[in-house]
Order: sequence, then C-alpha cells, then structure tokens
Amino acid sequence: MASQGTPKDSYKMQLPRCALLGFLFCILRFHCVGIIFFLLGLGTLLPWNFFITAIPYFQSRLIVGNCSAGKEEDGNWTGLGLEPSSHCSDDFNFSNWLTLLSQLPLLLFTLLNSLLYQCIPDKVRILSSLIGILLLFVLTAVLVRVEMPAQSFFSITMASVWFINSFCAVLQGSLFGQLGSFPQSYSTLFLSGQGMAGTFAATAMLLSMASGVDAQTSALIYFVTPCVGTLISIICYILLPHKDFARHHLHRRAQEEPGYELETKAGLLSPEDGLGPVPGATQGGEPLSLSNGIAIALEQEDSKCPLEIMNGSNGAGLPPPKPSVLGVLRKIWQMALCIVMVFSITLSVFPAITASVASTSENETWRKFFTPVCCFLLFNVMDWLGRSATSYFLWPEKHLRLLPAVVGLRLLLVPLLLLCNVPQREYLPMLFRQDAWFVLFMVVFSLSNGYFVSLTMCLAPKQVQPHESELAGAIMTFFLALGLSCGAGLSFILKALL
Repeated sequence: MASQGTPKDSYKMQLPRCALLGFLFCILRFHCVGIIFFLLGLGTLLPWNFFITAIPYFQSRLIVGNCSAGKEEDGNWTGLGLEPSSHCSDDFNFSNWLTLLSQLPLLLFTLLNSLLYQCIPDKVRILSSLIGILLLFVLTAVLVRVEMPAQSFFSITMASVWFINSFCAVLQGSLFGQLGSFPQSYSTLFLSGQGMAGTFAATAMLLSMASGVDAQTSALIYFVTPCVGTLISIICYILLPHKDFARHHLHRRAQEEPGYELETKAGLLSPEDGLGPVPGATQGGEPLSLSNGIAIALEQEDSKCPLEIMNGSNGAGLPPPKPSVLGVLRKIWQMALCIVMVFSITLSVFPAITASVASTSENETWRKFFTPVCCFLLFNVMDWLGRSATSYFLWPEKHLRLLPAVVGLRLLLVPLLLLCNVPQREYLPMLFRQDAWFVLFMVVFSLSNGYFVSLTMCLAPKQVQPHESELAGAIMTFFLALGLSCGAGLSFILKALL
C-alpha cells in the first residue's frame, strides 16, 4: 500500500479495442516500474549467460583452424551451434579463459564502481554501460558471418568478454544503488529478472537450434536475441524517470544526506556475485540470493532468512558505532570460507569441464541438444530449486562448525564430473560414459551450489549486529569474488589433468 501522497506504481490509459492488446495493456497498467526493474534485471545477466551457453559455438569456430574435419570441402563452417568434433583438440582452452576473463573484470570494476558514484551520475554510468554491452553484442553477432583465423577470432572474443563484463559490473552496482530508494519488493523483482537470464539464454539456444535453418543462421539468431534484450533494457531505463512512482523515490534519494550513500555498499554487492542486505529491507523481508551469473529472488513470505539493515541510525537518534572489518570477519569467517569453497568448486568445472562432456547416444538430435539441455538449462533450473530450499529450512544453522565440512563434500563431485564422457583426455580414465551419470551428477552439483550459496549468504548477516550487516555483506561479496577467481584459475589445472 502506498502511503498518502506517494504515487502508485500504475498509470491511466485508454485501452485498445483489440482483446489481446487490451489484456497486455492491463498487465502493464499496474506495477509498470516493477516490470521495468524485472526487465533491467534480466538484461544485466544476459551477457554472462549468453556467452557461456554458446561455448560449443565458440569452440567450433576455434577448432576449425586446427582441424580439417571442421570444414566441408567448400570451406564453409559446419560446426556452428553444435558440439565440437570429438577428434579435434581445444588448443585455446576457450571455456577456461571465458570464465577467468569474466570474473576478473567483475571484481575490479565492482570495486571501481564504489568510487565512480562520487564523480559520475547514475544515469551516465547505466546508459553508457548498456550501450557498451549492446555494441559488443552487435559485434559478436556480426562475427558470426565473418570468416577469420582462429587466433584472431579468439583474441577479439576475449577482448569482448573482458569489456562486456566490465560494463556489467558497473551496471549492476549502479542499478542496485538506485534500487535502495525503492521498496524492497522492487529489489526482489530485479533479482527475479536476473534469475530468468540463465534459463532465457538456454531457451534461446534451443529455439535457434530447433528453427530448422542452417547452423550459421542459427548462431546469428541466437546472438541477435541479447541485442534485442539489451535494447529493451535501454528503453526501459529511459522510461523509468518519466513514471511518477519512480520519480518520487529517485527524488527522495537525491535529497538524502550525503553521508548516507547506499551505493557505496550496493556497488560492492554485485548481483552476479552474491547475496547481501538490500537497502530498505525489513526484519521480515524476503531473502535475495545470487550466484555467478544466476540470481534468484526467494519470494516466499515465510522465509527463514531475514534481511536486517539499519539506515544510519540505531532507532534512538544516535549513530551506531562504526563496525570493524576484522571484528565482523571474526564473526562470519566460517561463512566466508564456505562461500569461497562453493564457488571455487563450481567454477573449477562449470562450464570449462561440463560443457565439454559429450553424449554417447546414437541419436543425432539428442547429441545436438545435449549440452544446452543437460549442462546449461539443467544447471539453471536445479540451481534455482536449491536456492528456493532455504526458504523452508536452513540446515545446519545451529551447528555452524559442520558447515565447512558439509560444503567440502562437494569436492567429491569434481572427480566424478572429470570421469564423465569428455572426449579430449590423456591421463584420466573415462568411467561414466552413459549420459544418465552426467545428468545425475549435474543435478546434485547444481542443487548443492544453489543451496549452499543461499545458505551462507543468509546466515552471514545473522551472525552480526544490525549496524554491521552491510559491512558483513560487503565482506562476503569480496570472498565470493575471490572464490569465483580461484575457481576460474583451478579450471586450467583440472583441464590439464584430463
């Protein structure tokens, strides 16, 4: 319910006579700002998800220059959109470099964004980031039609990955800074949109592959999709200040005292990296959980994972004592250790190893769709279910000493995935050839990833005083980014062990 004098998130308009258009306009009539933030959330994580889902396409482009089987006699590309040929080697380690060059700029530019807010307005940062992402996606789509040496294609793609994730880090931190002025439900909608990005990318890949067109056109359709999505995000953000509801909250934020700059903290709480307290959340608020490229909003009202935040006061008009980094770290070191372990394990094999697993089925159609379905779509869906589970139970909440040991059990999944049907191997044997084994391991792998990410980020703020919760979130995000970087580095070692 909007308070007296506060505009409602809706607008009046004359409905068209067409029944279908009338229905759509009725949906848009209410919660227009909420829909805008949902679409902005979807747009922020499109780059990561569209790039990792298209790993087979990139690998097929890179092995063409080193494997004659990658071309037909007329010289045309044949592997676009499909899994790379099993008899060709991946000399570029594309998936490893993709993961590493996605996480490093994410860490660096998320920290940089906490300084940029002082000298660059929100609108400039957000629009320039969205335009930069759009241009890089257009470049990626254009390259589908351009034949070039594998080394040149690899260099251009890696440069695009670096810059596009740099823009994403600034974009996400800036949007979260603005979300601090809105009710907590709008942060939930934003994160819900981010949670759809992974499934959206996997679905776009499946539809483009199932369109019946040639492989090159299929890849082009796939990469045009995020261009359209990013363009919609730009339009949505331009429309945002024209809504009375958004203008009211943004104007109120501009009038707040300079000492209360939520974006400094929010910029450190990158939605691609972790879960942290959302400004404006109440004691009974909804838990927000995020992961590497997958962010899910847990919307259950009876959540056991509350968010606590004190907006610069202790309720008595006196400022709270300034929290100590070391003091807070001593209280949450177990959760910090666990979040490093979770993402180090996940990024060490996903997607560098998991995207290389091939199907042993004789059905050509199943082999074609195996990686998009069993690797990426399955991971996103199961990861979401794992995060949702923390709305019902938080085990082992009362036995935190057990948490590192329980999280450490995920290490057992790493050798199991390494022993699946990865064609390019020299040292390790192949013990699990059947597709069913890989699907089973991926279900457990993604479910546990989602659950432990959400669990550790939910428990961390509960170990500190209310005025320390923001610092605890920032510390947890730092260790989360550390885990992402460690996992990306470990993926090179595990790939070499194959």
